[in-house]
Parts: sequence; structure tokens; C-alpha cells
Amino acid sequence: MSQNETMYFKQLLTGQDLAVGDASARQMANFIYVIGDAESRDCVVIDPAWDVDGLLDILQKDDMNLVGALVTHYHPDHVGGEIFGMNIKGLPELMEKNPVPVYVNKHEADGLMQVTGLSKSDMKLVDSEDKIKVGSLEIACLHTPGHTPGSQCFRISDSLLAGDTLFLQGCGRVDLPGGDSEEMFRTLTTRLTKIQDDIILYPGHNYGGRPNAPMGDVRQTNSYLHINNLRDWMGLMGAF
Repeated sequence: MSQNETMYFKQLLTGQDLAVGDASARQMANFIYVIGDAESRDCVVIDPAWDVDGLLDILQKDDMNLVGALVTHYHPDHVGGEIFGMNIKGLPELMEKNPVPVYVNKHEADGLMQVTGLSKSDMKLVDSEDKIKVGSLEIACLHTPGHTPGSQCFRISDSLLAGDTLFLQGCGRVDLPGGDSEEMFRTLTTRLTKIQDDIILYPGHNYGGRPNAPMGDVRQTNSYLHINNLRDWMGLMGAF
């Protein structure tokens, strides 16, 4: 992300920067992001999971004030809960230690409540093109269903924080609860086409060898973005 004197930005990798020594966290390789205003010292965290204490320690060390949590989607490796036999810490623990509004797409709210036990009063429901202000920064929400019904990306300055919608290589799975192959195809071939080539993609997992890349590079190297008809796409997704 382009840095300036008013931007605070951290890309934290589980198993390396957070949840150090946790073999499951290292294997899942989730990215957790913190975006903030370096002048006001306010910040938000995107997909807080695995190591809430470690996250809060980093923010305390950097003298940052956490004022919100943004959710790309409701899967437990991004928000906390049980998945694949793992019990992952996340939003419930964050709300106990540092309660903040949780911004979630309106189509994802029921799933988030089921997975984390949060109540509606904990959440701020957002839709595509809604804006979230953090000090002088503006974060734009983009509804990108497919991986889950309410998956969303966040556009901040010259960057796109994509969660599990799009990786440097591949895209989010559609065979988990809430997955929809046709919606994912529409997201990749329609909803994300307005993202310019020079925008930097920051994915939700460390897949593809690099932590980020320009969308132009991703469009050239990610074979999932080279499929332009639904039948071929559904074949790739195992629907036929």
C-alpha cells in the first residue's frame, strides 16, 4: 500500500507475525490487516482471528486505538469459531477485551452470528459501495459473493483487500457452506473488472508466493481469471 504520513498499515501473517508457533495457523496462512490514521491513531482490523492478544499487543505497542473490526466473510479462520477440528479465537474474544463495532455485509450477518455467537447489536450492516471512515481515511465496501453470500472486499486508496474472494493464484472455494459457483464467476468476470490494473491486491491467505501484487499482474498469471464462459467455469468448479 502506498504509504504517506497519515496512513497506518500492517499485513500480519498467522504463524509468523501472530499465533507464532501455532502449526495450524502457519498451515492456514491467514492474513490479518490493520488500517488506520497515523495522526488520529484510530484503526480498524480486518478479519481478526487466531491471536487476539497478540494483535492487541501490537496495537498497544504502536499506540493505536482500535475502533472497529471489518469482516470479509464469516468462515471461522477469519472471525473465530470451529472449523476442520480447530477451535480458533477471534471476534468473541476481541469483543470481550476490546469491544468495537463489527462491520459485516448485510447478507453475511446471520452466518456471522451463527459462527461467532455475536448479536445484531454488535454489528454494523453494510452493503456494496458503503463507506467506512477511520480518521481521515475512507474504506469502500465491495460486495463480492461466491465464496459466501456476503463476501466483501475493501478498497482503500490504491489497494484492494480481498479476503477469500481472490488470491494471487486461484480464488476462494465454493464447496464450503454458502459457496456459489455462478456467483463467484459473476464476481470475477463482472464485479471485479472495474478494479484497475495498478491497484494492489492483498489477499486473505498467503497463497501464490507473494503477499501482494498489482491486479494487472494477477490478471495475467491467475488462470481462474482467464475463463470467460460459465460452462467452462462450472466444469472447473466440478459442477459438471
